[in-house]
Amino acid sequence: MTDFERAAAPLRGELLAHSYRLLGSWHEAEDAVQETYLRGWRAWDGFEERSSVRTWLHRIATNVCLNAARDRGRRALPSGIAADDTRPDVLPPETWIEPFPGDRADLRLALIAAMQTLPPAQRAVLLLREVLAFPAAEVAEMMDMSVAAVKSSLQRARARLAEVESGLEDVVEPTSPQARRLLDAYVTAFESADVSGLTNVLRADATLELLPSRTWFKGMDDCSQVFAEAMGKPGDWRMDRAVVNGQPAAVVRWHGKPFGVAVLDVRRDGIAGVTVFNDPVLVERIEVTPSSA
Repeated sequence: MTDFERAAAPLRGELLAHSYRLLGSWHEAEDAVQETYLRGWRAWDGFEERSSVRTWLHRIATNVCLNAARDRGRRALPSGIAADDTRPDVLPPETWIEPFPGDRADLRLALIAAMQTLPPAQRAVLLLREVLAFPAAEVAEMMDMSVAAVKSSLQRARARLAEVESGLEDVVEPTSPQARRLLDAYVTAFESADVSGLTNVLRADATLELLPSRTWFKGMDDCSQVFAEAMGKPGDWRMDRAVVNGQPAAVVRWHGKPFGVAVLDVRRDGIAGVTVFNDPVLVERIEVTPSSA
Protein backbone atom coordinates (compact mmCIF):
# COMPACT_ATOMS: atom_id res chain seq x y z
CA MET A 1 0.00 0.00 0.00
CA THR A 2 1.36 3.42 -0.99
CA ASP A 3 1.55 6.44 1.31
CA PHE A 4 -1.36 8.00 -0.59
CA GLU A 5 -3.53 4.91 -0.16
CA ARG A 6 -2.80 4.77 3.57
CA ALA A 7 -3.72 8.42 3.99
CA ALA A 8 -6.78 8.42 1.72
CA ALA A 9 -8.45 5.06 2.40
CA PRO A 10 -9.99 5.99 5.81
CA LEU A 11 -11.72 9.00 4.22
CA ARG A 12 -13.60 7.12 1.51
CA GLY A 13 -16.93 6.81 3.37
CA GLU A 14 -16.93 10.50 4.28
CA LEU A 15 -16.05 11.52 0.73
CA LEU A 16 -18.78 9.27 -0.69
CA ALA A 17 -21.45 10.75 1.59
CA HIS A 18 -20.27 14.29 0.79
CA SER A 19 -20.40 13.59 -2.95
CA TYR A 20 -23.87 12.05 -2.64
CA ARG A 21 -25.19 15.09 -0.80
CA LEU A 22 -23.83 17.32 -3.55
CA LEU A 23 -25.05 15.22 -6.48
CA GLY A 24 -28.13 13.35 -5.20
CA SER A 25 -26.92 10.23 -6.99
CA TRP A 26 -25.33 7.12 -5.53
CA HIS A 27 -23.58 6.04 -8.72
CA GLU A 28 -22.42 9.58 -9.57
CA ALA A 29 -21.04 9.91 -6.05
CA GLU A 30 -19.05 6.70 -6.48
CA ASP A 31 -17.70 7.99 -9.80
CA ALA A 32 -16.78 11.30 -8.15
CA VAL A 33 -14.85 9.57 -5.36
CA GLN A 34 -13.02 7.43 -7.92
CA GLU A 35 -12.06 10.58 -9.84
CA THR A 36 -11.04 12.29 -6.58
CA TYR A 37 -8.72 9.44 -5.68
CA LEU A 38 -7.26 9.36 -9.20
CA ARG A 39 -6.52 13.10 -9.09
CA GLY A 40 -5.16 12.81 -5.56
CA TRP A 41 -2.85 9.93 -6.48
CA ARG A 42 -1.52 11.84 -9.48
CA ALA A 43 -0.91 14.97 -7.40
CA TRP A 44 0.41 13.21 -4.27
CA ASP A 45 4.08 13.89 -4.95
CA GLY A 46 3.33 17.62 -5.10
CA PHE A 47 1.20 17.64 -1.95
CA GLU A 48 3.27 19.58 0.54
CA GLU A 49 0.88 19.27 3.50
CA ARG A 50 -0.06 22.93 3.43
CA SER A 51 -3.40 21.54 4.63
CA SER A 52 -4.54 18.20 6.04
CA VAL A 53 -5.12 15.29 3.69
CA ARG A 54 -8.80 15.46 4.65
CA THR A 55 -9.08 19.11 3.61
CA TRP A 56 -7.11 18.50 0.42
CA LEU A 57 -9.25 15.54 -0.70
CA HIS A 58 -12.51 17.29 0.14
CA ARG A 59 -11.42 20.23 -1.98
CA ILE A 60 -10.75 17.89 -4.88
CA ALA A 61 -14.05 16.03 -4.36
CA THR A 62 -16.03 19.25 -4.11
CA ASN A 63 -14.59 20.55 -7.38
CA VAL A 64 -15.25 17.23 -9.12
CA CYS A 65 -18.86 17.29 -7.94
CA LEU A 66 -19.42 20.95 -8.83
CA ASN A 67 -18.20 20.29 -12.36
CA ALA A 68 -20.58 17.33 -12.63
CA ALA A 69 -23.49 19.34 -11.23
CA ARG A 70 -22.93 22.17 -13.71
CA ASP A 71 -23.09 19.74 -16.63
CA ARG A 72 -26.73 18.79 -15.99
CA GLY A 73 -29.92 20.02 -14.35
CA ARG A 74 -30.76 19.34 -10.74
CA ARG A 75 -32.10 16.00 -9.56
CA ALA A 76 -35.47 15.86 -7.82
CA LEU A 77 -38.21 13.69 -6.39
CA PRO A 78 -41.66 13.88 -8.05
CA SER A 79 -43.02 16.14 -5.28
CA GLY A 80 -40.26 18.64 -6.05
CA ILE A 81 -41.17 19.06 -9.72
CA ALA A 82 -43.49 21.95 -10.50
CA ALA A 83 -46.66 21.32 -12.49
CA ASP A 84 -45.39 23.50 -15.35
CA ASP A 85 -42.01 21.75 -15.48
CA THR A 86 -41.24 20.42 -18.98
CA ARG A 87 -39.75 17.14 -17.80
CA PRO A 88 -41.32 13.99 -19.33
CA ASP A 89 -43.84 11.86 -17.45
CA VAL A 90 -41.20 9.16 -17.01
CA LEU A 91 -38.00 10.69 -15.67
CA PRO A 92 -34.68 9.60 -17.18
CA PRO A 93 -32.23 8.23 -14.58
CA GLU A 94 -30.04 11.33 -14.59
CA THR A 95 -32.90 13.54 -13.35
CA TRP A 96 -34.13 11.76 -10.21
CA ILE A 97 -32.60 11.52 -6.79
CA GLU A 98 -31.26 8.06 -6.07
CA PRO A 99 -31.47 6.24 -2.72
CA PHE A 100 -28.34 5.69 -0.66
CA PRO A 101 -27.92 2.62 1.57
CA GLY A 102 -27.17 2.98 5.26
CA ASP A 103 -28.42 4.45 8.50
CA ARG A 104 -27.03 8.00 8.32
CA ALA A 105 -29.78 10.36 9.47
CA ASP A 106 -28.07 13.26 7.70
CA LEU A 107 -28.83 11.59 4.36
CA ARG A 108 -32.64 11.52 4.68
CA LEU A 109 -34.37 11.85 1.33
CA ALA A 110 -36.16 15.08 2.27
CA LEU A 111 -32.85 16.75 3.13
CA ILE A 112 -31.12 15.51 -0.03
CA ALA A 113 -34.05 16.76 -2.12
CA ALA A 114 -33.94 20.15 -0.42
CA MET A 115 -30.19 20.43 -0.99
CA GLN A 116 -30.72 19.87 -4.71
CA THR A 117 -32.81 23.06 -4.86
CA LEU A 118 -29.77 25.12 -3.80
CA PRO A 119 -27.31 26.46 -6.38
CA PRO A 120 -24.37 24.01 -6.52
CA ALA A 121 -21.81 26.39 -4.97
CA GLN A 122 -24.20 27.33 -2.17
CA ARG A 123 -24.88 23.64 -1.57
CA ALA A 124 -21.14 22.97 -1.29
CA VAL A 125 -20.60 25.80 1.20
CA LEU A 126 -23.43 24.50 3.39
CA LEU A 127 -22.03 20.99 3.43
CA LEU A 128 -18.43 21.99 4.04
CA ARG A 129 -19.37 24.33 6.89
CA GLU A 130 -22.39 22.71 8.56
CA VAL A 131 -21.89 19.00 7.96
CA LEU A 132 -18.12 18.62 7.72
CA ALA A 133 -17.36 21.56 10.07
CA PHE A 134 -14.52 23.09 8.09
CA PRO A 135 -13.66 26.65 9.25
CA ALA A 136 -14.93 29.48 7.08
CA ALA A 137 -11.39 30.44 6.07
CA GLU A 138 -10.65 26.90 4.84
CA VAL A 139 -13.93 26.74 2.93
CA ALA A 140 -13.12 30.07 1.30
CA GLU A 141 -9.78 28.70 0.14
CA MET A 142 -11.32 25.42 -1.03
CA MET A 143 -14.03 27.24 -3.00
CA ASP A 144 -11.88 30.17 -4.24
CA MET A 145 -14.24 32.58 -2.50
CA SER A 146 -13.87 35.32 0.07
CA VAL A 147 -14.77 34.58 3.69
CA ALA A 148 -17.59 37.14 3.41
CA ALA A 149 -18.99 35.32 0.38
CA VAL A 150 -18.85 32.01 2.25
CA LYS A 151 -20.77 33.47 5.18
CA SER A 152 -23.38 35.01 2.88
CA SER A 153 -23.88 31.74 0.96
CA LEU A 154 -24.18 29.82 4.21
CA GLN A 155 -26.85 32.19 5.53
CA ARG A 156 -28.97 31.80 2.40
CA ALA A 157 -28.60 28.01 2.39
CA ARG A 158 -29.52 27.74 6.07
CA ALA A 159 -32.74 29.67 5.45
CA ARG A 160 -33.78 27.26 2.69
CA LEU A 161 -32.92 24.13 4.67
CA ALA A 162 -34.72 25.39 7.78
CA GLU A 163 -38.01 25.01 5.91
CA VAL A 164 -37.39 21.27 5.53
CA GLU A 165 -35.84 20.57 8.92
CA SER A 166 -38.75 22.24 10.70
CA GLY A 167 -40.97 19.36 9.59
CA LEU A 168 -38.72 16.57 10.86
CA GLU A 169 -39.11 16.92 14.62
CA ASP A 170 -41.18 13.74 14.97
CA VAL A 171 -39.01 11.50 12.77
CA VAL A 172 -38.49 8.02 14.23
CA GLU A 173 -35.07 6.39 13.96
CA PRO A 174 -35.08 3.23 11.79
CA THR A 175 -33.77 1.02 14.61
CA SER A 176 -36.51 2.03 17.06
CA PRO A 177 -39.32 -0.43 17.96
CA GLN A 178 -41.87 1.99 16.47
CA ALA A 179 -40.08 2.13 13.11
CA ARG A 180 -39.66 -1.64 13.01
CA ARG A 181 -43.34 -2.15 13.82
CA LEU A 182 -44.47 0.17 11.03
CA LEU A 183 -42.04 -1.34 8.53
CA ASP A 184 -43.27 -4.81 9.49
CA ALA A 185 -46.86 -3.64 8.94
CA TYR A 186 -45.95 -2.27 5.49
CA VAL A 187 -44.15 -5.47 4.44
CA THR A 188 -46.85 -7.78 5.83
CA ALA A 189 -49.62 -5.79 4.14
CA PHE A 190 -47.97 -6.05 0.73
CA GLU A 191 -46.99 -9.69 1.04
CA SER A 192 -50.54 -10.63 2.11
CA ALA A 193 -52.35 -8.10 -0.15
CA ASP A 194 -53.99 -6.50 2.88
CA VAL A 195 -54.96 -2.96 1.90
CA SER A 196 -56.71 -2.20 5.18
CA GLY A 197 -53.65 -3.32 7.15
CA LEU A 198 -51.56 -0.75 5.30
CA THR A 199 -54.18 1.98 5.51
CA ASN A 200 -54.26 1.58 9.29
CA VAL A 201 -50.64 2.70 9.61
CA LEU A 202 -50.71 5.56 7.07
CA ARG A 203 -51.07 9.12 8.30
CA ALA A 204 -53.99 11.12 6.96
CA ASP A 205 -51.55 13.35 5.06
CA ALA A 206 -49.35 10.51 3.79
CA THR A 207 -47.59 10.89 0.45
CA LEU A 208 -46.62 8.32 -2.17
CA GLU A 209 -43.93 8.98 -4.80
CA LEU A 210 -43.31 6.55 -7.65
CA LEU A 211 -39.99 6.84 -9.48
CA PRO A 212 -39.04 6.96 -12.32
CA SER A 213 -42.53 8.35 -12.94
CA ARG A 214 -43.04 11.97 -11.96
CA THR A 215 -46.40 10.92 -10.49
CA TRP A 216 -47.04 11.37 -6.79
CA PHE A 217 -50.05 11.26 -4.48
CA LYS A 218 -51.01 12.94 -1.22
CA GLY A 219 -53.60 11.90 1.34
CA MET A 220 -54.46 8.52 2.81
CA ASP A 221 -57.40 7.93 0.44
CA ASP A 222 -55.45 8.53 -2.77
CA CYS A 223 -52.41 6.60 -1.55
CA SER A 224 -54.56 3.66 -0.41
CA GLN A 225 -56.25 3.49 -3.81
CA VAL A 226 -52.88 3.27 -5.58
CA PHE A 227 -51.63 0.66 -3.11
CA ALA A 228 -54.82 -1.39 -3.63
CA GLU A 229 -54.31 -1.39 -7.40
CA ALA A 230 -50.66 -2.45 -7.02
CA MET A 231 -50.98 -5.15 -4.37
CA GLY A 232 -52.33 -7.94 -6.55
CA LYS A 233 -52.67 -11.31 -4.82
CA PRO A 234 -51.01 -12.66 -1.66
CA GLY A 235 -47.51 -13.80 -2.53
CA ASP A 236 -47.09 -11.55 -5.59
CA TRP A 237 -44.69 -9.32 -3.63
CA ARG A 238 -41.74 -10.33 -1.46
CA MET A 239 -39.82 -7.80 0.61
CA ASP A 240 -36.64 -7.76 2.69
CA ARG A 241 -36.20 -5.13 5.37
CA ALA A 242 -33.34 -2.65 5.05
CA VAL A 243 -32.20 0.84 6.02
CA VAL A 244 -31.80 3.38 3.22
CA ASN A 245 -31.02 7.11 3.61
CA GLY A 246 -31.29 6.66 7.38
CA GLN A 247 -34.91 5.51 6.97
CA PRO A 248 -36.73 2.15 7.20
CA ALA A 249 -36.94 0.54 3.76
CA ALA A 250 -38.02 -2.59 1.94
CA VAL A 251 -36.05 -4.26 -0.85
CA VAL A 252 -38.76 -5.43 -3.23
CA ARG A 253 -39.29 -8.39 -5.58
CA TRP A 254 -42.33 -8.90 -7.82
CA HIS A 255 -43.10 -12.54 -8.66
CA GLY A 256 -39.56 -13.35 -7.57
CA LYS A 257 -37.96 -10.83 -9.92
CA PRO A 258 -36.02 -7.78 -8.65
CA PHE A 259 -38.22 -4.67 -8.61
CA GLY A 260 -36.53 -1.95 -6.53
CA VAL A 261 -36.75 -0.39 -3.08
CA ALA A 262 -39.43 1.42 -1.05
CA VAL A 263 -38.15 4.01 1.44
CA LEU A 264 -40.49 4.94 4.31
CA ASP A 265 -40.82 8.26 6.11
CA VAL A 266 -41.79 7.03 9.56
CA ARG A 267 -43.11 9.40 12.23
CA ARG A 268 -44.38 8.86 15.77
CA ASP A 269 -47.99 8.70 14.59
CA GLY A 270 -47.57 6.54 11.49
CA ILE A 271 -46.08 6.36 8.01
CA ALA A 272 -45.94 9.87 6.58
CA GLY A 273 -44.58 8.95 3.18
CA VAL A 274 -43.39 6.17 0.89
CA THR A 275 -40.93 6.74 -1.95
CA VAL A 276 -40.75 3.81 -4.37
CA PHE A 277 -37.71 3.48 -6.64
CA ASN A 278 -38.50 1.06 -9.48
CA ASP A 279 -34.90 0.12 -10.26
CA PRO A 280 -34.08 -3.63 -10.18
CA VAL A 281 -30.35 -2.91 -9.78
CA LEU A 282 -31.03 -1.66 -6.24
CA VAL A 283 -32.17 -5.11 -5.11
CA GLU A 284 -28.65 -6.49 -5.41
CA ARG A 285 -26.86 -3.37 -4.17
CA ILE A 286 -28.73 -2.71 -0.93
CA GLU A 287 -27.88 -4.86 2.07
CA VAL A 288 -30.88 -6.24 3.94
CA THR A 289 -31.04 -6.19 7.73
CA PRO A 290 -30.07 -9.40 9.59
CA SER A 291 -33.60 -9.94 10.87
CA SER A 292 -34.87 -10.31 7.32
CA ALA A 293 -32.14 -12.57 6.06
